[in-house]
Amino acid sequence: MPRTPKRPCRYPGCPNLCDSGVYCRKHSEYSADRMRGSAAERGYDGKWRAARDRYLRRNPLCAECLKAGIITPATVVDHVIPHRGDKQLFWDERNWQPLCKDCHDKKTGSGL
Repeated sequence: MPRTPKRPCRYPGCPNLCDSGVYCRKHSEYSADRMRGSAAERGYDGKWRAARDRYLRRNPLCAECLKAGIITPATVVDHVIPHRGDKQLFWDERNWQPLCKDCHDKKTGSGL
């Protein structure tokens, strides 16, 4: 039975090859999500949820869909410029836009 070829470990800078999965044995406990912290640790807490809800009540339609002439309810408040932990940019409503989940996933690449 043919074996699957080994792949490079996805841990940054690691030269090892993986027998299975995306990380080598040395980095098998690594997870990009774990390293970036929980949603609450990144600022998406109760205060954010309340602000998000207020924003979506005032801006109920997806901005990207509207550009294409499609009316779709917005379900996500997106940071136009990624805040990368910058609290001032995180809370700046001029940096927010209402999006539907499909448009947000396309923008962030998480829907692939």
